[in-house]
Amino acid sequence: MPLLDLLFPQRSLSGKSGEWITELERSELSSYPITENTEQLRSRGLKNIDAIYAGSDYQGCPYLHKAIHTFKYNRIKPLADDLAKLMLFNTPPLSDSVLCPVPLHWSRKFSRGFNQAELLATIVSRETNIPITNILYRTRPTGYQMKRNRAQRLVALKDAFVSTSKNPPPRVILIDDLSTTGATLDECAGALKRAGVKFVAGWVVAHG
Repeated sequence: MPLLDLLFPQRSLSGKSGEWITELERSELSSYPITENTEQLRSRGLKNIDAIYAGSDYQGCPYLHKAIHTFKYNRIKPLADDLAKLMLFNTPPLSDSVLCPVPLHWSRKFSRGFNQAELLATIVSRETNIPITNILYRTRPTGYQMKRNRAQRLVALKDAFVSTSKNPPPRVILIDDLSTTGATLDECAGALKRAGVKFVAGWVVAHG
């Protein structure tokens, strides 16, 4: 039985049984994969990230909402396997790319005990054979973004990331658990593009 089923029986969310996932098949999700292309992202004011691919909608899937929260804040690291599989429902082939997990500030990583993006990237790399390169550094703690609106997030994240590579690869795939406004991915992409990266996509478990 998948770990998600053990931790979150379907009855605890809806009072119904038999609706939730077996091996995280998309047809059994109460949601759907989401893709945003460059044109859509620019129309939302995101200037740097070129595409976002998510395994699922976030707001429309309360079970997944709870699973991601438990993964990060209750530190249930084995959930990463199921969440990475969900991410891989919507990851197009991107040749000559590398994976780059979105970094945490060292203080947040110390308090949590791990970076969820690094854990997801390790599993995605194992499944896709795309190498990982850690070429981003978070310069300062930016606080919790969950309760901030888009404008507040942009202010909090401005210049919070720098590239650590003087000769970065041309195509980078950012890995994170969740994208809501896309502000974090866009700031990361901006740092990478200032360093010389030509194309930056984001792969996340959930978006929206």
